[in-house]
Amino acid sequence: MAESSLPLAGLRVLDISSFIAAPAAAVVLGDWGADVIKIESPDGDPNRTIMNDSSNYPKAGVNYPWQMGSRNKRSLVLDLKKPGARAALDRLIATSDVLICNFPPLVREKLGLTYEAVKAANPRLIYASLTGYGETGPDRDRPGFDATAYFARSGLLDAQRYEGGPPGVPSPAQGDRATAMTLVSSILMALIHRTKTGEGSWVGTSLLGNGLWSCGVIAQAALVGAFLPPRPPPERPRSALTNIYRTSDDRWLQLTIVREDKLWAPLCTALGHPELVNDPRFATQAERRRNSAALAAIMHEAFASRDYAYWLKTLGAQEVTFGVISRPQDVPDDPQAVACGAIVETAIAEMPRTLSNPIRLSFAEQRVAQAAPDLGQHSEEILRAAGLSADEIASLRADGAVR
Repeated sequence: MAESSLPLAGLRVLDISSFIAAPAAAVVLGDWGADVIKIESPDGDPNRTIMNDSSNYPKAGVNYPWQMGSRNKRSLVLDLKKPGARAALDRLIATSDVLICNFPPLVREKLGLTYEAVKAANPRLIYASLTGYGETGPDRDRPGFDATAYFARSGLLDAQRYEGGPPGVPSPAQGDRATAMTLVSSILMALIHRTKTGEGSWVGTSLLGNGLWSCGVIAQAALVGAFLPPRPPPERPRSALTNIYRTSDDRWLQLTIVREDKLWAPLCTALGHPELVNDPRFATQAERRRNSAALAAIMHEAFASRDYAYWLKTLGAQEVTFGVISRPQDVPDDPQAVACGAIVETAIAEMPRTLSNPIRLSFAEQRVAQAAPDLGQHSEEILRAAGLSADEIASLRADGAVR
């Protein structure tokens, strides 16, 4: 498919953001055809080095976080503390459609990058901001990451912990990527609004707001005064039919049987315990809940007697609803992930496969991922296209405003 036929072809996006959530939103727009200009400080986006800077990132010979977070982008280095750089940015803003920013509100004010400040240069601009805790309120200026705002503050971490245990620490960027899709949605709605009215607008979202939305069942229950104590361990679950079980080859399965009336007998058949169907301890849902520890003990023993492959086949044959708990190392060989388009080929020599964004369209396919840019790789071509002369660019370089 020609890139000109992609739904966002012709859209110019200024990505003035760092780390993961906001830049990931720009990635999605670029995947669907937008020209994304990543504007970085002279030090560069910290996501360029996060693989080595963070102890929670798997180490590799390929800078995969940067490639994934900045594919299909062009890099322009501007030191926005310099007046000349700020003036050059206004030239770009005047001809752009979307500006994505994740500076905290106070920083935006200091840099003259509030929505009110930039819309003067382009009233049709869509200004999309991402914050940790929202644009208003006592914590609006607090820096936030997905671990602190999306997971911790929202209650998600506590909702996942087992009784007597500490909250689990999330893996890197899980909340960031989910939040990115919300920012994408807000930008697309603003573009529809502009089509109807000709007006630009401010849109935004926060890590906290997305974390609460993800924690919706538990958070909404809390709003009406309903709470559950911490989750009991798998040995005495609330329900043995919505529990995790270990196989003989040290793999795990997640049972999620909601329609117990329909699937109780097939489950007993799969477990090799047809006698349990009429066992008075487990004859009804209420009895199964009351005797969940005894039932879980039987099921733990049964699952531990066979390997993972056996249970995939046997549970599937009985149409029992269960989840395959994949390990990260299983993902590259998951045929379903490839078949559904979640894993795709790239044009990046050092990283021949990557994750696509999860949007699917009947009328277009995502752009093939091109390599993420070197720092300042496209500075000159971007500024020249914005109308700056060679002398103006040389002056900015001499002043340290451009790299």
